[in-house]
Amino acid sequence: MFVAHFDVDAFYASVEIRDDPSLRGKPLAVAGSSRRAVVLTASYEARPFGVRSALPLYRAREYCPELVVVPPHMEKYRIVSREIFGIFARRGFPVEGLSLDEAFIALGDLTFDEACEAARAVRADVFAATQLTVSAGVASGKMVAKIASDSCKPDGFLAVARGDEAQFLAPMPVGRLWGVGPKTQARLEQAGITRIGDLAKCDDVTLRELFGSWSAHVRDLARGVDTREVEPERETKSISSEETFEYDVRDEAQLITLLREQARDVAASLMQENLSAQTVGVKIKRANFTVLGRQAHLAEPTRDPRRIFRVAVYCLRRAELDGAPVRLLGLRVASLVPGAPKQAALFERQDGGARKLNE
Repeated sequence: MFVAHFDVDAFYASVEIRDDPSLRGKPLAVAGSSRRAVVLTASYEARPFGVRSALPLYRAREYCPELVVVPPHMEKYRIVSREIFGIFARRGFPVEGLSLDEAFIALGDLTFDEACEAARAVRADVFAATQLTVSAGVASGKMVAKIASDSCKPDGFLAVARGDEAQFLAPMPVGRLWGVGPKTQARLEQAGITRIGDLAKCDDVTLRELFGSWSAHVRDLARGVDTREVEPERETKSISSEETFEYDVRDEAQLITLLREQARDVAASLMQENLSAQTVGVKIKRANFTVLGRQAHLAEPTRDPRRIFRVAVYCLRRAELDGAPVRLLGLRVASLVPGAPKQAALFERQDGGARKLNE
């Protein structure tokens, strides 16, 4: 079996450039306008300056004084995403969406040449329908397919034949391997392991010292062995909405006003996915960057924005901020169940206390 990984190139920026050709060829960032805004997507013209996703916008402007900043249009991106995913699904292969612009497709029992032909056809179909370019990788496993698509951006195609996975991975930095973050990479480099090929050749004792019980899995990945299947139905575990304030907020009334808006957003998402939630919680990042979380487990599931809001306020007050400045506030629902709620009870007890509280 072969797997294809598809990733729309600089998705948000590419949509904006498509819809406004005057932006073509310019260093572009899609970002909000607040003092604490971050770059959501940067065009490839902006990236040589060091502008990248998640970079604070003020820093991006320092790196690239000529940067053009466009506000995000999320509903437009969702519409385009649905169109692209419709194309992904058109050939009947299982599709596992990873984000609005990224997906794995299982290509079944096709031969290597047939899998490459199918992936190229999907890329062509997306471009014909949307005028957006898609980079794609084909391999025997998900990890190698994704690394292949990342390696040929933008507007590229790269396929790794079965049996060539280890050779393909060997010269790459060890940080490209799934599960190896910056801290692990630094520890590996201290041990003289800088390339994936170095890791693939490690003996059992060294691997166990480095990764413990995870050692066999890491060596398999380093050799390109990845048996994980494409999962077309990815269960939604939680739904959230959060906002970073332009200036720190101390006023509880202002926090409560935002929670009301977030409750509406979350309830709308629950309705769209035909889900109800039995856990409501808040996430609070204070000015010193410490994070607090409070949540309540309801007696009955709900997707009523008024009730989600009331529980969120209850959780906020349990955090006992006492006027401490807040940098970020988020609302999250979890313990999701399909369908509409059957009852309207807020809590199991009548005195307003939650049946179960988790902090």
